Formats: sequence, C-alpha cells, structure tokens
Amino acid sequence: MSVRKFGAGQSVKRIEDIRLVTGQGQYATDACEPAALRAAFVRSPHGHARFAFGDLAAVRAMPGVRAVYSAADFAALGDLPCLGAVKNLDGSQTPLKPYPVLAKDEVHHVGDIVAMVVAETITQARDAAEAVPVEWDALPAAVDMEAALAPGAPLVFAGAPGNVAYDTAVGDQANADAVFATAPRKVSLKIVNPRVVANYMEPRAARADIKDGAVTLELGSQGVHIVQTLVCDIVKLPPEKLRVVTKDVGGGFGTKNMMYREYPLVVEAARRLNASVAWVGDRTEHFVGDAQGRDNITTAEMAMDDNGRFLALRVDILGNLGAYLSMFAPYIPWLGASMATGTYDIGALHARVRGIYTHTVPVDAYRGAGRPEAAYVLERLVDLCAREMKLDPAEIRARNFIKPAQMPFHTLTDRDYDVGDFEGAMRACLKKADRDGFEARAAASRARGKARGFGFASYVECTAWSDNEEGSVALNKDGTLTVAIGTQSTGQGHETAYAQVVSEQFDLPLERIHVIQGDTAFVPTGFGTGGSRSIPIGAVMVGRASTKLADSLKELAADKLEAAVADLEIAEGKIRIAGTDRSLDLAEIAALPQAGPQSLKAVAEYTPPGATYPNGTHACEVEIDPETGVVEMQKYTIVDDFGFTLNPLLLAGQVHGGVGQGAGQALTEAAAFDENGQLLTASFMDYAMPRADDFCDFEFETRNVPSNANPMGLKGAGEAGSIGSTPAVMNAIADALWRSHKVAQIDMPATPFAVYSAIKASMPKAAH
Repeated sequence: MSVRKFGAGQSVKRIEDIRLVTGQGQYATDACEPAALRAAFVRSPHGHARFAFGDLAAVRAMPGVRAVYSAADFAALGDLPCLGAVKNLDGSQTPLKPYPVLAKDEVHHVGDIVAMVVAETITQARDAAEAVPVEWDALPAAVDMEAALAPGAPLVFAGAPGNVAYDTAVGDQANADAVFATAPRKVSLKIVNPRVVANYMEPRAARADIKDGAVTLELGSQGVHIVQTLVCDIVKLPPEKLRVVTKDVGGGFGTKNMMYREYPLVVEAARRLNASVAWVGDRTEHFVGDAQGRDNITTAEMAMDDNGRFLALRVDILGNLGAYLSMFAPYIPWLGASMATGTYDIGALHARVRGIYTHTVPVDAYRGAGRPEAAYVLERLVDLCAREMKLDPAEIRARNFIKPAQMPFHTLTDRDYDVGDFEGAMRACLKKADRDGFEARAAASRARGKARGFGFASYVECTAWSDNEEGSVALNKDGTLTVAIGTQSTGQGHETAYAQVVSEQFDLPLERIHVIQGDTAFVPTGFGTGGSRSIPIGAVMVGRASTKLADSLKELAADKLEAAVADLEIAEGKIRIAGTDRSLDLAEIAALPQAGPQSLKAVAEYTPPGATYPNGTHACEVEIDPETGVVEMQKYTIVDDFGFTLNPLLLAGQVHGGVGQGAGQALTEAAAFDENGQLLTASFMDYAMPRADDFCDFEFETRNVPSNANPMGLKGAGEAGSIGSTPAVMNAIADALWRSHKVAQIDMPATPFAVYSAIKASMPKAAH
C-alpha cells in the first residue's frame, strides 16, 4: 500500500484543536453550569486533629440550603479503594487504612473533607459551608518521612506501627552485600525527590443527574469505566444504573485517574435529593484535595571494579504515601524499584522499598509514576561514579550499558527488555548537543563571571503493560467512520492519532473519521489512559478493527462490482477494482441492501504480550550566576527511541510537555508542609510553576528501534519527557557547581536560593 496522505507516520495537525481553540470544547466545568444544585465541602484546616460538629440546624435553615451531610449520613457508603496494595517482604499484608468518603471524628491532612453542603447556588453553598460549626482539637502530626519512622512519632494509622504501610524489597540482598564486601570502589548518594502538585489546567469538577432512578455522572477523568465500577461499589448502585461521561479534559498527568471523594458524594446527593448536583473545584481545593506526586528519599550505593564496571547496586527507598492510600499509591515506589538498574548491566541488586504514612495530602501516580524517580536516582549516582573513577560520564555509561547483542535482556527485577540501543542514543544525543564544543562555551561563561555545566541522562521506562483494549470501527450511512474506544484523551490528541490509523486503511481525510471515547453508554469496556498505554495498545486495536471492517466492506462491494475480493483495493475513500475506474464510495456501500449492522461494524481487541521499553538520552546545558544563584537553561537536546512514530508532531508535543514538567520540578517546583502538616505552598503565590522563559528551545529527534512486543513497533511516549529531564537538568547544574565551587551535592528544586546557599556553603568562612 502506498503512503497515505493522513496515515500513520505523518505529521498531521490535531483535528480536535479547531474545536478547542474556538471555545467549542466541552469540559467538566461546562457540564456543571446547568445543574440545579451546587455542592461545597468543609475541609480540615489542620494536618491532624479531632473534631466535633456543633448544632447544624441553623446551617440547614440558611437560604437555599438543601442538605448538610456529615460522615454519619453516609455510614452505609463504602470506602475509597486502594488498588495498588503492596505486601511486605515476608508475604504479609499490613492492614490498609480505611479511606472514608467523609472523615469521622478525626482528620489526617489539611484538606480532609468533613462535611458536604448542597444548596441552590454556589454562593449559598459556600456561605453555608463556612458557617458549619466545627470544634477542632489539634493533635501532633507526623509530616517528615524520616521523623515519622522515629520511635514515639504520632501515628497516622494504628494498624501501621511506626507509620510503615509496607516494607518490601526486590533483588537478592545476600548476593548484593557479598559483592559490596569485596568491591574495590564504592559510591553512595542520598537524594530527595520532592513532592509536586499536578496543576493541570482544568481543576476537577463533577455533575450528577438523576432520571428514573438512574444516574449520569459527568466529570473530567482518564477513563470512565473504572470510575463507573468504583463509584457503583461505593454508593451500592448497579452498573447499569450509572452512566459515566467524560468529554474534553484539561490535563490529567495520572492524577485524574484516581477515585476522589467528590464523585460518589455528588452521585449520592443527587439520588437523595432527586436533582442534579454539581461541584466545581477551585485551585486551592486542587492543592489540598487532589493526589500529589513524587516525594521520595532514597539512599543508593554502587559497587564498582577498578575499571568502573558496575558490580552491584543497593537502593533504600522511602516513599511518602500521605495520610490515606490513594488508588495506586503504594505501587508507585515499588514500580520505581523495579526499574532500578535502568539501562545498565549490573551484576547484583537489592532495593528495599518502604511506603510511609504521614499527615499530608495523599500521593499517587504522577506523569511517569515511579520511573522518573528511579531514573533520577540512578543517573545522579552514575555521574558520581564517573567523578569517583575520574572517567568521562559518557565513557562510564558506555562501559556499563546493556548492549544490543544482549537483547532480549532479563533484568534483576524481572523486566524483559526486548530491544534497544542505549549507547547509540547517547552518542547521537551528545553529538547533536555539540558536547565537543562545550569547553569553549564554558570558558566564555567563566569570562563573564558565570558557571556553565553540561549534564545528560540515559533512561529506559516500562510502558503499555496493562490490560487489553477492545473497541470498534463502524461505517456510517453518510460514508464517515466512527471509532469507539475505552481510552481517554486528556489533551494528547487521540482523536487525530486514532483517525490516522483508520485513514491508513481507508485513505480518508481525518475529518471524516470520528472518535468516541469517554461514555459508558456507547463504549462498553475500556481501561482508560495511564502508563503511556493508549497509543501502543489502542492504536493496535483500532488498526485491527479497521482491517476487519475493510475486509467486510470489500465483501459487500465485490458483489456489486462483480469482481473478486482479491481484485479490490481501497483508495481515496473508495473501494475499486484495481487498475480501473470502477468503484464504490463508502456511502454507496453503506446503502447496499445487504449491508447490515454486522457487516458495517468491526469489533477487535488487543492484549499486549508484555511491556514496551522506550528509552533515550537527554542532554542539558546550563549557565549559573554565582552572585544570585539563578540557573538559565542554554541548550536542551533529546534523542529518544519510541519504536515507531505514529505522528511526529504530536510526539514532539508530548516530549516537550514532559520535559517542561520534569525541568520544572528540577528548577522551581516543590510542595512544602510545616511541622503541623500545614501546606505552605497552597497557591501559585507560593508554589513556583515554571514559565516559558525558564526554558530554552528543545531539540528533539528519534532514533527508533521498533518494539518486538508491539505489532506496530510502538513504544509508549507520553511520560518519557518527564523521566529523562530531571536527571539531565540536575546533572548539568551539579556539573556547573562542581567545576566552579566543588559543590558535592544539591537536591531539587535548584532554586536561586538553593543554588546560592550551596555555593556559599562551599566557600571558606572568611569568603562568606
């Protein structure tokens, strides 16, 4: 088949953007506008406290108020689930802390919900929420992870002694310890991966409508089917009585994949009040009510021989889970540990992982979910190994990379890399970044009183490992095609990407291909979007359905054209006899008397046989002003391996966005709590989001090695930018600070104050 104008591999602009940029998008906040009633929530101002309500009668009598609910009113409702529980190393399961829809008697983090108010207007609901009488008795809080482990620390959950939710490990401790005992060279690093706030453009919102006992829930999510299942479990509603709809979504980043209290609460309120109920979260509620990301403290050690070969790796990870176990929270640090060895052939490994309760906002999956944390630790450690061995960072990596000839490669954490050329990507990236010319640029910076650094990081991540995806492609009477699929776009451009796969088969303009997702009434199954799964799994399924439909339509056309199926081809949206002008367009085929629903619709599914392993190298060059600590990114270069590029334009956007998030964490972002659990960075006045002028231009190219684990060769790409960027940026900063002031260590975020303080601390006291 010839290359299609709009088919796979083409840099086609997003067809959904016309709708979105002209104000025709349909977001969850828009869906809330016509609701009859509005909800507001009473949230804890304390990190840890007991509480009791005063008389609620006066609040219930306030103008427009229809209901005031506390935990006692919802005693029959189920708890929020934890789907990612991790067992202890001995196989036991530490009891999971209950996560009720409303806190009862005691709160465990700032933002913990204690009451729900429903009124006729949002102003009335908020006024009533502020008037709810609550007596607070503040209690000591466990906030810092390491302090939470200390004897006598306040307990977050009585079922978890020492605030440890689980204590497990991967690898072989005895083997790793034996190697360390005799290794001639050792390097260690203790590093902090700070907590971040997702800060998607559109805060969460939800509306529940009720009709004849059935509820429709509209919200911004990363998959409607899991929302349907979990809400039904919580409110005790049969699945056929709950339709869940998600239309346009203003960003997700993993954190809109979670079950939040507001969803079952608006559903239950709508059922009780027999009216539509809506809640629109504001930015403050996002800061204290939505799952946050990262927050690890890790100690890592590498044992080497005298030539810089990696012999063994030991890792000790503390993962802050917050006050409750959000859906996948315990799994995230373990997932990071499972990628601990990264791109390297390391002989022995032991990685201990502990999930820690604290009196802070719950933590869960955030773009990359464990893989950025793993790559950050490993690539910072590898640079220290190079410094210890007095080797070029590229050379020590080259000596230790897993080689293409070793593929498929089974890691010490039971990951199976199918293909990859890690050294090839690194060499290509360093050449594109003009690393050979760096010393001249560094000298020019020194002449201006600035410190210049060059850093890079090689990464591999695990994507698209989860569940099957089933969907369909159907021919409509007007000759257009409709794709129905259970993944969910949150801004990635799925409508365009899936349409390209269909266009590859039918040679149709993309505007004649419609994509339906995010509606349980029209798409019967689906596993949503997360783990960079949508395109590597969804596109394969769409391709299979398109092929099946094309075969079916050729069968229909063959009779009408009086030709053998083998003599037919599809071109320009028509089925024709090859080498002739005799053809039928798709609308004509749909109108054939024998064309029934079964012949005009093809259903397919795809179950991935295993994960895909995208990889690459990111290089960053920075310049630092020692007088102010200000870091400026000068160059940023990326060479990635995504197996096959479905749409280079969309791919570049995903990579750029991921780099922005990772570099933002490296340079500015961190959520901070005081000793009482009060969130000190609860607004954009205090939480430093990166801005466009914090970055330089990104130079990006692919060096693809098609995956053997995916029929199209695809590897997941949505999270990759956030994985390679944090270590690349921080290695560049560390390089500049070591060259100029022999600063040995600095953690994220490398704010001007942090950089200036590190420089000042490195100087002799007389020079301060």
